[in-house]
Amino acid sequence: MATTQDQRPTQLLTLEEYIRYDDGTETRYELVDGVLTAMPTENPLNNTIILFLISSLLKIGVPYYRLATNHQIQVSSRKVSARQPDLVVHTPASASAILQDGKLLRLHQPAPDLVVEVVSSSDTDQRSRDRDYLEKRQEYSQRGIAEYWIIDPIAAVVLVLTWVDETYQESVYTGDDLLASPKFPALSLSATELLTAGLPKFR
Repeated sequence: MATTQDQRPTQLLTLEEYIRYDDGTETRYELVDGVLTAMPTENPLNNTIILFLISSLLKIGVPYYRLATNHQIQVSSRKVSARQPDLVVHTPASASAILQDGKLLRLHQPAPDLVVEVVSSSDTDQRSRDRDYLEKRQEYSQRGIAEYWIIDPIAAVVLVLTWVDETYQESVYTGDDLLASPKFPALSLSATELLTAGLPKFR
């Protein structure tokens, strides 16, 4: 397989090649229409937000084995594609399926309860913004994922998208608005708490 100087393949990858690909770096990749695509470097706060959300979900009784930060999800596209959300909250069925298969949740396997994306540089990187706000919204909806959260620290907004009648209905939260999650009604977080990972210095 031909590679560039940074060792990324220059030809289209199959899903199985993508799953096995490892360039020995910490770079996070998604497979977009068969093309290995490096994700932008994230602000350290983004990872802290995800850890804070994981902690909050554990506190309301979501089992640890249903929470994952490095699981890929196969989505429908013109060619084979896979996304790697910042956080996946599995159903018991999807958790069992991916643990048996590896790190990829395939199209024929059960959809998770929730996927979460933290937007990076939404004010300066239109491509990154469109990826989370538009492309993944369509792909996750087609995949039948019950909830999709878009957390945008730059815009100071959290979008909770709920899958109803085969499409997403959008709720927008800012400031002291309490997030309403149909799948996790016991979760009690304001938009500001989530956007700042509960840290006062970021408020």
